[in-house]
Formats: sequence, C-alpha cells, structure tokens
Amino acid sequence: MARFIIMAAMLLLARAGWSQSDGKAEAIAQAKALAAANGDLAREAASAKLKTALRHLLEQPDGLSMDLDELPLSRVDAPDGSFRLITWNIPLTDGSHRYEGLLLARQRKLTTLYELRDQTTSITNPELAELGPERWLGALYYQVVPVRKGGRTWYTLLGWKGHSATETRKVIDVLSFRSGKPRFGAPLFGRGKLKEQRKLFAYAFNVSMMLRHEEEQQRIVLDHLAPMRADLQGKGALMGPDLSFDAFVWDKGQWRYERDIDLRDPKRDGKPFNAPPKDAAAPR
Repeated sequence: MARFIIMAAMLLLARAGWSQSDGKAEAIAQAKALAAANGDLAREAASAKLKTALRHLLEQPDGLSMDLDELPLSRVDAPDGSFRLITWNIPLTDGSHRYEGLLLARQRKLTTLYELRDQTTSITNPELAELGPERWLGALYYQVVPVRKGGRTWYTLLGWKGHSATETRKVIDVLSFRSGKPRFGAPLFGRGKLKEQRKLFAYAFNVSMMLRHEEEQQRIVLDHLAPMRADLQGKGALMGPDLSFDAFVWDKGQWRYERDIDLRDPKRDGKPFNAPPKDAAAPR
C-alpha cells in the first residue's frame, strides 16, 4: 500500500511538471502555428488545437498566476487577481475575422474556465446588448481598467476588432460578474434611461486609431474619427482620425464623454503634444 501511494504521488508530480513546462511550450507552439497557417481550414484547425492546449494549461491549479508573458496572444489579467482573459483571432480569406477567447475567473474559492463564443454576426445592436460567454462580441483585449460603482467592480476592457477587408473597429467593453457569472456590457455610457452597454468605433482598414487609458488623468483617450466628406458620416470604411482627440472620463459612476480634449504631456510645461500617439492595438 505504501509503495502504491508513493507511485501515485510521483505520477501526480510528473503531471504537474508537464503542466507547468511542457504544457506552456505546447500552447506557445500552437499559437505560432496559428499565426503561420494559410487558408481558412488550416487556421480553424490550428485554432482548435490552440484552444485545447490553453484549456489544459489554464485548468491547472496555478492557471491564474502562472507566467504567460511568452505566449504570443492578447491577454489581460485583472489587477485584483480575479480573472485572466486570453483572446485571439482567426483572419479569414474574405478579410473578416472570427474570435476565440478563454476566461478564467475566480469567485470566492471557486475557479471556473469559460469559453467565449463569438456571435458578432448575429448581434444586431451591439452597443445596447448585454452579453454572456455563450454570446460574445469577439475582440482582442489589450487593456483592462477597473472602476467601482454601487459596491461592485466593473472591468472596462479596451480591444481591437478587425471587421472586414475595408473596415477595422475598436471597442470599449465592460466585464462584470453577477451571481458569480461573467457578463459583457454595462450601462456606463451616455445619459438618460437608455444607456449604452459598450462603445464601438469603426474606421478604414489602412489607418490607425488610438484608444488607451491614461491612469493619471483617470480617462480613456482616443482619436476623433471623421469622414473623408461630410456626406460619408457613419460609413466606417471611410472614417479616420482628424488629429483631434476625445476622452471618456470616469465621473459619478459613468464613463462621461468629452469632445475635443486638450491632449498634452503634463511634464512638458504645457507645450502642445503635436504628434498623435501610436496605435495601441494588439498585432493583427
């Protein structure tokens, strides 16, 4: 009996060692394989293998804390350690994108892994919809901004969203937990009774849009998008930055929109900040 117990313990240790070393290497290899794949079928197959490798890795006891800096995927970790969110995209030959994501979340002592299912094409009013893991507006998230309201924490997510061969998008979304379940979207934008759950920005595929959080100013700053001509307003593929800037400022429990802000470097004695910041998006 004692010999059996020792052998079982050695087996568990061996599995743990595989999970922390070989498992990480496998996930990195599959992510690189996806990036190198050609054609829709090959990319879909590579993504499936990547998802399997990531699930095995994140299901380990240290899934929330293990070092994943070498993993070439978009990842945001909650500053309070409550979740880890990994997203990736599958670029398709028609210029569109499909998105995949895994959310590892801890509520009290329970840790749960959620698979995010991209349902972008079936979400008709994305700025007004509250969504869940099974019906997700896919994106690559690159920054998380926690805010507090009503005794709860709301995790504002900044993301990049390739849309078509002619149009790219960026998104400000919100992740929260209700009764232990993750929800995407929250009425933190706009005024009046019908507030928006998230913000979407569409622009031409061959330009860049800045969207980033400035912690010192407690605001999200972004390029203001304008059409090439006035009659093209709202046509995302024909929109681009006009060298002015807007912001969303956290104020009294909401992200308050401010148009045409003075974007300056406070450490340069009030001199104007003339060069637009580089695009903060994850690699396409």
